[in-house]
Amino acid sequence: MRNRRKRLEGLLKLQNRIKALHEMRHAGYVAEAAAAEHEASALIEAAQADESLHDLFPEIYQRRIAAAYERRTMNRTKAEAEAVRVSTETARANIVERSVGEAQRDDERRRLEREVLDAVEQLVKPT
Repeated sequence: MRNRRKRLEGLLKLQNRIKALHEMRHAGYVAEAAAAEHEASALIEAAQADESLHDLFPEIYQRRIAAAYERRTMNRTKAEAEAVRVSTETARANIVERSVGEAQRDDERRRLEREVLDAVEQLVKPT
């Protein structure tokens, strides 16, 4: 049983690392979406400024604003997908964690049973 517990503990470490990876990716996508939103807002403000080049190059401004909004949407979609993966990995880690606890309780129960059996054998052992 000790082997099982060791394997489960290793699996739990792996699950937690995978979960952390998905959490980092989620945070990165959220940050990229926010940056794209900020870029689009800055471009819109720049286009509305008095001395803007928007009047000379309106299509460039529109393309860059549209690209920023597209990046924002794409990163939000990716962030949502990563959030689902974080949930899945959290559930898996919780299952493995429960299994580790069960294995520890089984090991403890078997150890106590051996101790009781040894004590009984000592009492009934002929001298």
